[in-house]
Amino acid sequence: MGAILQAIHVSKEYFTNRGVLSAVEDITFDVASGEFVCIVGPSGCGKSTLLRLLAGLLLPDRGQVCLHGHPLTGPSRKIGLVFQKANLMPWRTVFDNVLLPLEIQRVNHLEAQQRVEEVLRLVDLTAFANCYPRELSGGMEQRVAIARALAYEPEILLLDEPFGALDALTRERLNLELMRIWEASHRTIVMVTHDIREAVFLADRVLVISQRPGRITVEVPVTLPRPRSTDLFYSDAFNSLAHRVRLAIR
Repeated sequence: MGAILQAIHVSKEYFTNRGVLSAVEDITFDVASGEFVCIVGPSGCGKSTLLRLLAGLLLPDRGQVCLHGHPLTGPSRKIGLVFQKANLMPWRTVFDNVLLPLEIQRVNHLEAQQRVEEVLRLVDLTAFANCYPRELSGGMEQRVAIARALAYEPEILLLDEPFGALDALTRERLNLELMRIWEASHRTIVMVTHDIREAVFLADRVLVISQRPGRITVEVPVTLPRPRSTDLFYSDAFNSLAHRVRLAIR
């Protein structure tokens, strides 16, 4: 599989009251079509900055991000982004929240309705289409956010710690749900997480970023067979990979 997304010697700095702050420095990696890549590292290492660079929301000070071999100069409809907070509109139903990006893009009404129905089935929320965000659990809100990002059919889905605010059991359940969605949709996914076990469980590859300024220090291929179940958490192979990632972060 060829690279669909590339970061090439990417660096990003911020200007603060204390001077120039280097968030990420000289980061290079490729993401293949259909691949699931997780990015882990200590708090404040620039993981979220890197994801925003990959999304085209930020432009690098040095280096470049390429999509299909062409420099990314701003947000692209081929890239969807889900943040830790679902950011749903409380006055819109689940259906209408997912419909919103299609309305903005002026997609034909019938086609847009069909797409929303498809992605709600994909995230198993059809029965909640007419509910409002206040009626949903945190985990369900995140599934709506994922559905909204998938509705306009991006090739790449970027996830910024989407389950970070959830309890451990809900998080584990949504990891299984996300894996099912990925396997069904064949999307390319890049996910930032601070949870090592989550990264190893989900990913084909784990990229470890150093303390700020963030640099990729280790790339860990995850050779665990698919499909995966939570039984993996108790296997020697899983724990060996998790230990390797943990040592790399230290």
